[in-house]
Amino acid sequence: MIRILLVCMGNICRSPMASAVLQHEVARRGMAQTVAIDSAGTYAGHQGEKADRRAIAAASAAGYAQIHAERARRVKAQDFEKFDLILAMDRDNLMNLRHECPDGQRHKLHLFLDFAGVESDGEVPDPYYGNQAGFERVLALCEAGARGVMDRLAAQLR
Repeated sequence: MIRILLVCMGNICRSPMASAVLQHEVARRGMAQTVAIDSAGTYAGHQGEKADRRAIAAASAAGYAQIHAERARRVKAQDFEKFDLILAMDRDNLMNLRHECPDGQRHKLHLFLDFAGVESDGEVPDPYYGNQAGFERVLALCEAGARGVMDRLAAQLR
């Protein structure tokens, strides 16, 4: 089993959207017995909350029902051992993860879009202070990222 953790700051916008999209892609490819997905944040201020209503609206409209099950949580020390890949949505959260991560586990830390091979500046922008269009843009990046991550994993598993 390959375990992937998607990480943003509050775990209410980007990482739950990416998690829902990636779980959908895993299921679509028939890899649910091979790949497990979770999400978390580097900040605990939204602990236990559902995803932001705008994230839910964007993901639901695109058919990613898993977004309704997502609940915010903070990254825990044991996550660095438990997960095989820890993919941050932006450089700030990647830096925060590097500060917390034990030396022997740092090889697991990557930017989500860079790991996925998506042509971009490597970051999924935080849509929290913007409008619905920002969430739609994030969803599109999550879709491209999910395909890239799964293409890469499928190639590695062959």
